Amino acid sequence: MTDFLAQPVVAVFLVFCRIGGCLMLMPGFASTRVPMRVRLLLVVAISLAMSPLLMPMLEELSSIDGPVRLFRAITSESLTGILIGFIGRLFLAAVEFAGNVIASLIGYGALPGAPIEGNEPAPALASLITLSATLFMFVLDLHLMVLMTIADSYRALPPQGFFETQPSLVALSGKLSETTILAGRLAAPFIIYSVLINLAMGLTNKLTPQIPVFFVSLPFVIAGGLFVFWFTIHDLMRVFIHALSAWLGTF
Repeated sequence: MTDFLAQPVVAVFLVFCRIGGCLMLMPGFASTRVPMRVRLLLVVAISLAMSPLLMPMLEELSSIDGPVRLFRAITSESLTGILIGFIGRLFLAAVEFAGNVIASLIGYGALPGAPIEGNEPAPALASLITLSATLFMFVLDLHLMVLMTIADSYRALPPQGFFETQPSLVALSGKLSETTILAGRLAAPFIIYSVLINLAMGLTNKLTPQIPVFFVSLPFVIAGGLFVFWFTIHDLMRVFIHALSAWLGTF
């Protein structure tokens, strides 16, 4: 009876390792504002719900004997889940980085705000952008696509008992390059605005050196930046959601 129950228990635990590793880093699920106990119960519930569908794929892997091979299987599944979750985290990190750049370029960088995903303080405008991106993930049901991505990952990255380092690093480097370009796309309007407004202030300062232009123009720079932000925030969120959903749909 014990041997009969050992294989399903190991299979469910291997599913728990991959799902837990993924949701440990996935945006929204891994927020520090969500209690640790709630996250643990969520991972257990999802693992139990998905295990019957994934049991045939894990039948051979869960029947291995020996602690060394079992440890390798657990490590492989955990690292696979961490890889998926870390790539998802890169997309939110791109939004967070773009938010910090935007706040700095329009003069809002010194205004403190509450952190949303991490523990480090961030500018209020960057916190607003990060919170909006996280909220849109759940409003547009991308959290359900995350669960579908985890299930589809068993076809794209089948459990083999060992973690393939080279393909994982290639995929990680590719997504790192993609999210870096994404951050530049999100901050591009404000980079152009900052270059133009600073060029205008520099010319004005040369023409009227008696007036402290950089101090007088600060409220106008902030007002102009907020005006640009008001016009572009919808497109910023649309670009982020499109990039994230495109990645989630590739599995």
